[in-house]
Amino acid sequence: MSIIAKNLNKVRSEIASSASKSGRKTSDITLLAVSKTRPANDIRIAANEGQVHFGENYLQESLEKINELKALELCWHFIGPLQSNKTRAVAENFDWLHTLDRFKIAKRLSEQRPTDLAPLNVCIQVNISNEDSKSGCLPSELTALVNVISELPNICVRGLMAIPKATQDAQEQQVAFAKMKALQLELQAKYPQLDTLSMGMSGDMDAAIAEGSTIVRIGTAIFGPRAPKSA
Repeated sequence: MSIIAKNLNKVRSEIASSASKSGRKTSDITLLAVSKTRPANDIRIAANEGQVHFGENYLQESLEKINELKALELCWHFIGPLQSNKTRAVAENFDWLHTLDRFKIAKRLSEQRPTDLAPLNVCIQVNISNEDSKSGCLPSELTALVNVISELPNICVRGLMAIPKATQDAQEQQVAFAKMKALQLELQAKYPQLDTLSMGMSGDMDAAIAEGSTIVRIGTAIFGPRAPKSA
């Protein structure tokens, strides 16, 4: 068994354990393997172990891998910051975008999404810890943004994404994730399709799952340490 296969099994076991502690079903939590900077063959190995969902941050690199692996039935998530001049490539090649935080980007994605593809699933990124260094809309801006984006025809607002302030304090982690869950519940009264909370990485996955995460984003724990990204 490969190292990647062993790591996948370990992460899946940890997700199951966290779900069990929280009284949740493991099947309600999707493991998103963050494959940025990893070669296509690493993704192929993970796919052979039943991994379907892969997250990419760097557009040009990801397009090359998507093309190389197009024979596999994979679900591609773009999880990096998205500039206006790169929206078409995401609209044409990805199944999900996790970092939407502006109407301008949403409108371009809707206009550029090919009509023969299902609507692009999007998560609104929320700056839940109000950090100057983080992207995302503020919680106070969220409802208005969802209202206008939900009117666009070729994208589907599926939920929320957050990267809370880094901390090793489990209670602090849980407070931030609980705020995200509260925002989701508030929006679901009007938009029941908002079934997704993309939150939790290796260091805070347990707290995220306890507060209702439905997608956890795990990279190094599956693929091992990353080599520095070349310029």
